[in-house]
Amino acid sequence: MEFYREVEKSIIKKYRKEIWSKFVRAVKEYQLIQEGDKIAICISGGKDSMLMAKCMQELKRHGQIPFEVEYLVMDPGYHTKNRKLIEENAQKLNIPIHIFESNIFEVTDHIEGNPCYLCARMRRGCLYSKAKELGCNKIALGHHFDDVVETIVMSLFYGAEFKTMMPKLHSTNFEGMELIRPLYLIKEQDIISWKNYHNLTFLNCACRLTENKEDLSSKRKEIKEFIKSYKKINPNIDINIFRSVENVNLNTLIGYHDGTDRHHFLDD
Repeated sequence: MEFYREVEKSIIKKYRKEIWSKFVRAVKEYQLIQEGDKIAICISGGKDSMLMAKCMQELKRHGQIPFEVEYLVMDPGYHTKNRKLIEENAQKLNIPIHIFESNIFEVTDHIEGNPCYLCARMRRGCLYSKAKELGCNKIALGHHFDDVVETIVMSLFYGAEFKTMMPKLHSTNFEGMELIRPLYLIKEQDIISWKNYHNLTFLNCACRLTENKEDLSSKRKEIKEFIKSYKKINPNIDINIFRSVENVNLNTLIGYHDGTDRHHFLDD
């Protein structure tokens, strides 16, 4: 059996409970895909986006909803070895990627302090633009369950705000475009397990600005370690954090807003 066939089989067989069932559940529960969609599967070269691409291939092959896909890779200025790794993995996994280039790393190299926020916004903008050019109406990103939980905690600790990373949202800058996150319910540890099972090596962080700077602080890494330490006390703490944004009791909040209008409990 060809290697990519073994990978596909493992997703729907060996990892059916941990990966495939949760992937399908997210697509259905959050109505991520509609008939006639053309979706740009945005591949960074990491484990998450590569798994997402394989899951979308399986869904397109066996799912009941007809839709089209483009497997989109943006090269923001990768070193040659990193781009080569992406290309080799795509070939190994039988993913027909479409690569386009940008100068994002060059631009953000001149930003003082930590350029990660600006880089992320610019990358997403480039992906939206290219996807729309290719006739897509959606882009799919590889954020998983742990990313969602960490975002909730980061917002509380550093943003003084209670919010989450949504499973889908409409673009405010690209009319008619939508962002979806099909790995929304899949835990990172299960993705790592799948990767290790096949002895796959993916990009971790290919940023030219930070790869040689070990002293750079990472708030997300800090929160990841925080949650990991508390799971030793309560193994379900990540699940409880995730479910908290599905069980918000407005009667117990001092205030909330919907983006424009603000509401205070004294209003009632």
